[in-house]
Amino acid sequence: MSDTTAQVQAHSGQQQHPIRLYLLVWGLLFVLSAFSYLVDYVGIQGYARWSLILLFMMLKAGLIVAVFMHMAWERLALVYAILLPPVLVLVFTALMVSEADYTILTRLAFFNAAP
Repeated sequence: MSDTTAQVQAHSGQQQHPIRLYLLVWGLLFVLSAFSYLVDYVGIQGYARWSLILLFMMLKAGLIVAVFMHMAWERLALVYAILLPPVLVLVFTALMVSEADYTILTRLAFFNAAP
């Protein structure tokens, strides 16, 4: 019976994943969302709050992309083509933020300096 199923899947060119995987990911998404809401409920403030919320958001987005959008089973070149540009945008944004801090500090030092 399993030999026939394998032949049908090979013939149709589609791969089916067990429903258990999707239910497990759905449960993980629920738990990560609960943790995200707990950050607000507990009352964590400041950078810790936003870091935790962003961490849970990125984990949920990664699970959705990997499993529900089937990126975990794609070729590595396709994964790089889709995931590498947003990572590079984040790196360049971090560089711009550090440059902006340097620029504002330089301007404040220059314009506040009395001759």
